[in-house]
Amino acid sequence: MRARRVAVLLERLSSRRLRDARAAERVEPAWIVDEHRRREVGVVDIEFLSTVAVIAPDPPASRKLYVDALALPLESAGDGEYLHSEQIAGCKSFGIWPLSQAAEACFGTPEWPVPQVSIEFDVADASAVGAAASELEQAGYALLHPPREEPWGQTVARLQSPEGAIVGISYAPVLHA
Repeated sequence: MRARRVAVLLERLSSRRLRDARAAERVEPAWIVDEHRRREVGVVDIEFLSTVAVIAPDPPASRKLYVDALALPLESAGDGEYLHSEQIAGCKSFGIWPLSQAAEACFGTPEWPVPQVSIEFDVADASAVGAAASELEQAGYALLHPPREEPWGQTVARLQSPEGAIVGISYAPVLHA
């Protein structure tokens, strides 16, 4: 029954997108990057959007929506709380990041005002994370933490965007394979 409801919702969304697309004016796809701009000095060279994770103050409630209701194929990272998947089309990695873990990773404390999302952009290699972090600091952005290697092998530096999102510049080797 749940699978049928999801299928009906997806069908409605895709037919709405199709109608909207027919009415919309032609625009270049978002994935086309201006190659000239990529070569400019002082421009962070993003390779792809690597990770989107909702920050969950109540992980069981988030699990109920994303796993039970939407049937996303999320799996535990071993701690039973951080759920993620690299099997969702159009997204390298999607996750439910418990607020206490997000706060610990960014501030070294389990408490934090509630951000809503974490978005990470991958660069070419681990050394490019440091260069990108320096460029962002020179542009006036304060990092939540300097570039560092996480226990799972990802090198990342994070900042908080003006709208409150956590934005990471990272290199996650598993996503480049």
